[in-house]
Amino acid sequence: MTMKKQVTIVGSTNIDRVTRVPRLAQSGETLSIGQHQEEVMGGKGLNQAVAIARSGAKANFVTKVGSDFDLSQRVQEDDLNLEYVLHSDKFQTGQAYITVSKATGDNIIYVYEGANGDLSAKDIWDQKAALTGSDFCLTQLEIPLETALTAFKEAKEAGVTTVLNPAPVPDQEDLPKSLLEQTDLIVPNEHEAALITNIPVTDRASLVKNADFFFNLGLEHVLITLGDKGAFYRSKKGKEVMVPAIKTTAIDTTAAGDTFIGALLSRLSPSFDNVEGAIRYAVAASSITVASAGALPSIPYEEAVLSELPKTN
Repeated sequence: MTMKKQVTIVGSTNIDRVTRVPRLAQSGETLSIGQHQEEVMGGKGLNQAVAIARSGAKANFVTKVGSDFDLSQRVQEDDLNLEYVLHSDKFQTGQAYITVSKATGDNIIYVYEGANGDLSAKDIWDQKAALTGSDFCLTQLEIPLETALTAFKEAKEAGVTTVLNPAPVPDQEDLPKSLLEQTDLIVPNEHEAALITNIPVTDRASLVKNADFFFNLGLEHVLITLGDKGAFYRSKKGKEVMVPAIKTTAIDTTAAGDTFIGALLSRLSPSFDNVEGAIRYAVAASSITVASAGALPSIPYEEAVLSELPKTN
């Protein structure tokens, strides 16, 4: 029997406060809405960890929440390991204020980082047992950059493949080259890629130029998600894969990117020899997410993804 795939996720946990609106209001405009604000769990780290677990891989989640917050009461998944969750004595659990347009499925998000900003390099050293036996170490940028860098350095020492979702892209400075130098696979969306590389994504040639930018910094693998156009992968050795999206009606795009990354890593082998199949699986998973509302509630389980998978061919 093959060992179950294991991924260590170092990342954010947020309480998402979601308001669904007929359309996004103009500045200074008041809109009447038909339902009360919902409260659901989210945060890029938690979303990605849940996506990994629901696709049948083991997810070790390193995160920080408020001192009296019990994440295990809010989220229970068979393959989600919460023994590495830490508590901050200074800050509340992170919060995200999300407005979703019923007309288009687009969203506007404001994030209070809270305890996520308190996840430190020391916390990573203290919790590095989470990396033991892992195939991948995944992080995003809703935690301090130094913490993300420490996680990747520890992962590299442990022989674990590092995966960066560079979101949100830091606006106060360029993404530090030191973090990119420790990254094996980067998975930005087309907007995040262009913010980092200054090369707008318009066609295949511009995608290749984006990939080359990252290869020049030492990365081996680049995977750019393209929303309703699918996903583009290129390796430093020249392997290229383009998987089109599955046509679907977007209800709510929240967590679509997180679902893609989690689903991808539940399937991808660290040698990347099955990268096309893993991307097809991830495309199928994210197509289910955009067709239903909410972050965690919309992340599909493995059997649902497998039934959608034939549509990627």
